[in-house]
Amino acid sequence: MRAVTWHGRDDVRVDTVPDPEIKDPTDVIVQVTSSGICGSDLHLIEVMAPFMTVGDVLGHEPMGVVREVGPAVTELKAGDRVVVPFNISCGTCWMCGQGLQSQCETTQNREQGFGASLFGYTKLYGQVPGGQAEYLRVPFGNTLPIKVPEGPADDRFVYLSDVLPTAWQAVQYAGVVPGGSVLVLGLGPIGDMATRIAKHLGAAQVLAADVVPERLDRARANGIDVLDSTDQADVVAWVRDKTDGRGPDAVIDAVGMEAHGSPGARFAQKASALVPDAIMEKVMTVAGTDRLAALNTAIEAVRRGGTISLSGVYGGATDPLPLMRMFDKQVELRMGQANVWRWVPDILPLLTDADPLGVDDFATHHVPLEQAPQAYETFRQKQDGAVKVLLQP
Repeated sequence: MRAVTWHGRDDVRVDTVPDPEIKDPTDVIVQVTSSGICGSDLHLIEVMAPFMTVGDVLGHEPMGVVREVGPAVTELKAGDRVVVPFNISCGTCWMCGQGLQSQCETTQNREQGFGASLFGYTKLYGQVPGGQAEYLRVPFGNTLPIKVPEGPADDRFVYLSDVLPTAWQAVQYAGVVPGGSVLVLGLGPIGDMATRIAKHLGAAQVLAADVVPERLDRARANGIDVLDSTDQADVVAWVRDKTDGRGPDAVIDAVGMEAHGSPGARFAQKASALVPDAIMEKVMTVAGTDRLAALNTAIEAVRRGGTISLSGVYGGATDPLPLMRMFDKQVELRMGQANVWRWVPDILPLLTDADPLGVDDFATHHVPLEQAPQAYETFRQKQDGAVKVLLQP
């Protein structure tokens, strides 16, 4: 089959690789029909490269059609249409029972000290082949895939794999309540969707900051109050002016390690390309290499007693936090990989003909799988209005 594979920093290719096969009785083989490129995928060809291996198949946002089922699979059959969550969870362990599928005890990567395995995402998370491919082996066929109806185009459901539950969890963790206020930092796919969800759930004031014109235009079109700046002083002054001087009830950091504004961390990330991967693995597990501009902005912008929700990915092990400032402001901080199945029952009923979250028009680009390298570069450079890219094998 054809698949998007990692070959080094800034080097993504489409190769012919072996077809996946049933290995365990509860496996299913899914023929992928759509698979998103995530901002987290860009980390794999940049700062997270030391944890990658040449030939790794990328992608963790797939959906498709079941083509083969293992002998113990009773909940699916060939021909069923499914979305595959990005985190690989058994659905039956204690953690899954708590709604913490991203910490699944069956697939935890204990040797690495990390949580549940992820499709297509580094040796830290199991080095499981991903879904930017023609076919995907999916374990736990009775509990992991999300069965969805026939009829609507893939765009209606594909975001259940990651974008929708990640944004939904970001809003839930932010404690956004009807009549409340929230600031979203970063209007990439997760930030954009978080503004839509916050508005849908009744937030009276949804504010957002970014500098990419296409992202700002999309948010404005959805009735979001936006600021064309990510400078901390600009953002803090703007939100305080909008909220009677207090700041918003909650801030969602949908930026993470890609934030601008930290030259030292930016140098550390770029310099990592000059150091052998085996050495950088050890460095990154004990050192901070993040740009914390967005998080620091969130801490300054949120009102006293407010909540910060992190959905943007951070990768440093010892990133310094202004704990005195956070303590003084009585800030609540929540974060983590999205627990996809925890939120599916809330989200799936919204994927109706009414389309209240605007998923049908959410993708800006639909690209054949063979054009994945160019699509990665377009998305990475924020060219051609690329906000969300779907690959189609």
